[in-house]
Amino acid sequence: MPEKIEQAPIRKIRSFILRQGRLTQGQQFALDSFWDKYCLDPSRPMDVSEVFGRVAPLTVEIGFGNGECLAKLAAANPDKDYIGIEVHRPGVGHLIIQLEQQGLTNVRAYCHDAIEVLVNNIADNSLAAVHLFFPDPWHKRKHHKRRIVQSSFADLLAKKLQSGGYFHAATDWEHYAKAMLEVLSADVRFTNTSPINTYCESPAYRPLTKFEQRGLRLGHGVWDLIFVKK
Repeated sequence: MPEKIEQAPIRKIRSFILRQGRLTQGQQFALDSFWDKYCLDPSRPMDVSEVFGRVAPLTVEIGFGNGECLAKLAAANPDKDYIGIEVHRPGVGHLIIQLEQQGLTNVRAYCHDAIEVLVNNIADNSLAAVHLFFPDPWHKRKHHKRRIVQSSFADLLAKKLQSGGYFHAATDWEHYAKAMLEVLSADVRFTNTSPINTYCESPAYRPLTKFEQRGLRLGHGVWDLIFVKK
């Protein structure tokens, strides 16, 4: 039986705006044909051993976009399992296409709000890692409250990560990088892996996305933060 997870108050301010993106024929076919194979139901707790047929280090990626990075990580690490969370159906459809084409069995997805999934579907002290790559920075000051990395999010990370588990965020928006660094550095439950207590070099395990490669060609900076739960 899956562990019963205590429901917790959910932050009402969303870190996303749900847009009705246009689905390609391939994405629609993938959603129609393989939804039950790869997508999980947010209305019930997740039993990891039931979902994957084993117990292995589990990583959650929040906001996986088109799933490119998630699929690459899963292919490179067959000994690990991955849960991707994305609210936009075209991205979920694109991920499913990649999983089916590559025969990847160590990835499942939620098409749902990430905070709600973490609170209601993920057991405490169960995650080896949480990835947050290039989240919406919400540039305008009046929208900063929508940024997902707040002190309440750090509380949630501390509950869901195992001791020694890590949170890895990457952004190309320096102001958001500074804000995340401030929030996480102030939390005594985490240790910054940066030798100078700021940002880290991009680790080899994080694949470069097309979005990031384009930004680098244009001279944009990228900031990686990796904090480990004590």
